[in-house]
Amino acid sequence: MSKKVLVCGSYAFDSIMVFEDQFKNHILPDKVHMLNISFLVPKMRKEFGGCAGNIAYSLKLLGADVLPMATVGEDFAPYGEWLKKNNIDSTFIKVVDGTYTGQAFITTDMDDNQITAFHPGAMGESHLNSVNDASDIALGIVSPDGKQGMIEHAKQFSDAKIPFIFDPGQGMPMFNKDELLTFIEQANYITLNDYESQLLQDKTGLQMNEIASQVDAYIVTKGSEGSEIYANGEVIKIEPAKTSIAQDPTGCGDAYRAGLIFGMINEFDWKTCGQLAGLIGAIKIEHLGTQNHSFTLEEIKILYHQQFNEELF
Repeated sequence: MSKKVLVCGSYAFDSIMVFEDQFKNHILPDKVHMLNISFLVPKMRKEFGGCAGNIAYSLKLLGADVLPMATVGEDFAPYGEWLKKNNIDSTFIKVVDGTYTGQAFITTDMDDNQITAFHPGAMGESHLNSVNDASDIALGIVSPDGKQGMIEHAKQFSDAKIPFIFDPGQGMPMFNKDELLTFIEQANYITLNDYESQLLQDKTGLQMNEIASQVDAYIVTKGSEGSEIYANGEVIKIEPAKTSIAQDPTGCGDAYRAGLIFGMINEFDWKTCGQLAGLIGAIKIEHLGTQNHSFTLEEIKILYHQQFNEELF
């Protein structure tokens, strides 16, 4: 049986800057209608990111057969080298002429407030890729990407009867009620954080149990409180994995999804899937950036036993 995973979503460069003061000391409330301000940011780092990129990275560390599918720009070469270094298949990563790869410019102040500018670039052409171009896929995921691409990829998974996870993330505001109801109807699984879960309920007019009853599993992450998995008519509460130090939560949700997917393709029970997912997320939190953590599957087995006093497999 195939265990190939097709990860549809974004690839992006993240430029992360630190403003060594507080925004509130420099933004005058009575002048916001004519704002013209500059922040000196002595600290800056550029990271490889994007939801598909982050999910595929952690899945590869776990040893999964993962195929990311994304559209990127002419500036993608350094990221492409990173994929080669980590033996991540780039067959379905399409370069779109005349575009940039998605770019996020994030400035954080000393109060952990953030100002972010995001340029989607080639993401808007994600519909140029088709799920039908990949073969022998066991599980797919539709994560944040261009709107048309997300709609088409979900339909293609559904039409091909390939089970898939709907993971709208920060892309949820793009969709109206009817579009979200269609995603719910097509998907086999849904993953959200608790804020996104409430937003999905508000936008569709459905209660959580009503949505959960339409899919095989409805997974809600709750940050430091762990996660909950609604499946088979029950709620499975997943205790949070312990971390030695919380460095950077960015990309934690993507790492969680990688652990979840690995558990699913290996047919672990939902509790084990959730605990593994939480462990991978916790490991990511201990590192700056979204793809700077590293581990082997054997190390994960040891850490899993230490965390939960259970054998992974």
